[in-house]
Amino acid sequence: MTNPADAPVVGMAGGGQLARMTQQAAISLGVSLRVLAGAADDSAAKAVSDVRVGDDRSLDDLLSFAKGCDVVTFDHEHVPGPHIRELEATGAPCRPAAAALAHAQDKLVMRERLSGMGVPCPAYAHVPADGALDVLEAFAAEHGWPVVLKATRGGYDGKGVWIAGDPGEAAELVRRLLDEGVDLMAERHVPFRRELAALVARSPYGQGAAYPIVETVQEGGICTEVIAPAPGLSEEIAAEAQRLALAVAEGLGVTGLLAVELFETDAGLLVNELAMRPHNSGHWTIEGARTSQFEQHLRAVLDLPLGSTEPTARYTVMANVLGGDDPDVHSRYFHVMAHDPGVKVHMYGKESRPGRKIGHVTVLGDDLADLRERARHAAGYLRWGKALAEREGRR
Repeated sequence: MTNPADAPVVGMAGGGQLARMTQQAAISLGVSLRVLAGAADDSAAKAVSDVRVGDDRSLDDLLSFAKGCDVVTFDHEHVPGPHIRELEATGAPCRPAAAALAHAQDKLVMRERLSGMGVPCPAYAHVPADGALDVLEAFAAEHGWPVVLKATRGGYDGKGVWIAGDPGEAAELVRRLLDEGVDLMAERHVPFRRELAALVARSPYGQGAAYPIVETVQEGGICTEVIAPAPGLSEEIAAEAQRLALAVAEGLGVTGLLAVELFETDAGLLVNELAMRPHNSGHWTIEGARTSQFEQHLRAVLDLPLGSTEPTARYTVMANVLGGDDPDVHSRYFHVMAHDPGVKVHMYGKESRPGRKIGHVTVLGDDLADLRERARHAAGYLRWGKALAEREGRR
């Protein structure tokens, strides 16, 4: 930090809800958060006082933004790696660094590095533009159909992932995607019991901290619910998942938060995806842990001692609020808050579009079945309003 008498300035590239919620933690810590937002009405731009409007894929905008920041971090993975290296060359500490973030930006790079570290991953293969179908047929001959096709870069919430059930479907998909310039990789279709997530933090000093392992529930490729801790998970597997995530953080040189998305299979744990930032699977920590993921990320990137990850309740359930047909979400607050005063509502200040994550709700307590029902009802009502009852009645 340039002057201990001044509040440190953390620059976060990206103006989404992760930066918005990081601002709440920054206020408590007395940290100044500066956000590089794409537009003045971005989610974080509505809540942060120090906002620079610019393009986080523009080197000039990034260099200007970083001036005066004690550290630069990110609320997404899309800032180009060469630009981050340019920032680092100017002396701006970037956390995570470009060398680490590359493994969250490129799935093939991630698979190759993790496999080299001995981290359990699904079988995979690069699908080159030349000879793509031959590679896929050989891969399927070894691992069977269906085959998962992934864009090596980009993609989230179910985007950038396709399932090819047979050679004909694969040929059609590959032709279309290669014509669109998508760089592809193939993965074995993993029969898993459920999806888990391990959230850890690591500071430049090398201190690490791990949150309880959670279960994530996906619908249509979008996470709709997170249960903390994952119910029925043995202490041995939970500890293994935490150790695995901490080992990945250390091996890749991650500073800040690392979310490791996992498949729980009959044969053990497999790493699915990585994210090096606050993550949707960690929103439960705002109420459900002694230190929220957003405070922990700030502590980590500023190289401060990490906070306690101890849960504040036996169970915490977080349900994402998705946009519905009626964008007037605030008119539905009265019902949700009167119906269940224990529900915590977090809205992101984002335009409501069908299927878009626009907020989340959290409930805490001892009765897991009751918590899940309460969270689902609150999130569903915020999305659908009175139409929720009709939808539930049709099921």
